Amino acid sequence: MTEDKLYEDIKYELTDLKTALLAGGYQRTAELNLCKEHLDELEALSQTYGLEVVGKEACSIRKIDPATFFGSGKVEELSQKAEDLGADIVIFDDEMSPNQQRNLEKIFKRPVIDRTELILEIFSQRAQTKEAKLQIELAKSQYQLPRLKRLWTHLSRQVASGKGFLKGEGERQIELDRRIVRDRISQLKKEIEEVRHQREVQRQARVRSGIPTFAIVGYTNVGKSTLLHALTQADVLVEDKLFATLDTTTRKFSLPNHQEILLVDTVGFIRKIPHTLVAAFKSTLEEAVFTDILLHLIDVNHPLAEEHAESTYEVLRELSAKDKPIITVLNKIDLVEKRGILGRYKLKYPRVVGISALTGEGFHELMQMMMDALKALRKIVRLCIPQKDYAIISELMKEGRVISQDYEENDVLLEVEIPTALEHKVKGYLIDVTENS
Repeated sequence: MTEDKLYEDIKYELTDLKTALLAGGYQRTAELNLCKEHLDELEALSQTYGLEVVGKEACSIRKIDPATFFGSGKVEELSQKAEDLGADIVIFDDEMSPNQQRNLEKIFKRPVIDRTELILEIFSQRAQTKEAKLQIELAKSQYQLPRLKRLWTHLSRQVASGKGFLKGEGERQIELDRRIVRDRISQLKKEIEEVRHQREVQRQARVRSGIPTFAIVGYTNVGKSTLLHALTQADVLVEDKLFATLDTTTRKFSLPNHQEILLVDTVGFIRKIPHTLVAAFKSTLEEAVFTDILLHLIDVNHPLAEEHAESTYEVLRELSAKDKPIITVLNKIDLVEKRGILGRYKLKYPRVVGISALTGEGFHELMQMMMDALKALRKIVRLCIPQKDYAIISELMKEGRVISQDYEENDVLLEVEIPTALEHKVKGYLIDVTENS
């Protein structure tokens, strides 16, 4: 089997499937509403991919069955419902093991996937750049590797002989497939590392330019691309779908004080984001880590806005970015009837502003908050550094922006704008300090 054929066979032909039955589980009565909310989101994901949802089932479970996730009675009930509704595919809200997936497909007699696989397929469908496509292929390969066995259940598994057991065609093919997939995973990691290196070079050039960078982060479909377009008139995709943006978009923008900044639109976060996807997309998501300030956009009009905000923070924690300066931007404030909701967010987060990315309401306050955040982030310092300490000078040139440079005998005189995080390193060389304006 060729490599191309292998990858064609691994993925479900979801494009041939039109209708879906969704199923999610809850163990306590108090979790029922949350389970239904997750199923609503799974429905939105299904529709984003192009599937029509014909049914949603919130199922009570005492404990997860290691063989079929739900108990046998509930599985038979779901199987009959899928048949009655004419569902081409069954999608589980929770991630399943390869064994559970194989067993359920035998019972349901139709494809069974979970939220993770659906998200991977959506990302695969919507990726545009070479980098995004590489990262998606890596995530899908890592997800499918332990699931190869179900592709060969129609082939002979083992053949008995007087000398023991000989591997049948299916078993030999599985081993060959695994080797091909592992080799491909290694190759993809190398290619992604090369892209990551290129991004690092671009990032260093951006730092040397002295232009501060803001990354717009948040749950999927909260209006990040709409905000970028409204501020910069950038030609970016604005679409009312989950994961409309996968590829990072960067645009230049001038604040009211004429300070130039870069605005970066990032991929949207989501609950239960596959860990393989976080890892595979790390180089893209790192744009959130290596920017100066984060604009955390929240669709404050959404009934699950606070849960979405927490999901975003979970991803930021995985990226070690939660300690970055964050401005919490409550979007769609024009649709909120009770403005008192702002107070609740202000109690929870340090910098909060309400806006409408669609109408421009609150933009003045947002700009002021961004300018204030920049003042606190960087300082202009005048330094006298002995040439023997040139390592410090090199670091300042790399991490800061040199305004002027002169020499006085064996000393280097620098006026440089630096991140406040570097203050402790230059404390002994200070001549004068002025706030950045």
